[in-house]
Amino acid sequence: MSETETVRVQVLLLFGEDAEVRADAADWSEPERYPAAEIAAALGVAAKELPGMRMLADVGPGDRLTNWRLP
Repeated sequence: MSETETVRVQVLLLFGEDAEVRADAADWSEPERYPAAEIAAALGVAAKELPGMRMLADVGPGDRLTNWRLP
């Protein structure tokens, strides 16, 4: 069984239906895109409110972020 890593992340901007997310981790230099609706639903906010928001997420298989939540 592997241990889940939790990282702090920030939504930089919305690009169409995707959110560009950057993790506050030394080895994550480029933003990644995730469905804005998925993140917004997990946080209980409108997608248009995501840019600039900071939150926590778990690093899953393939270094994909999951389990979005507010700190």
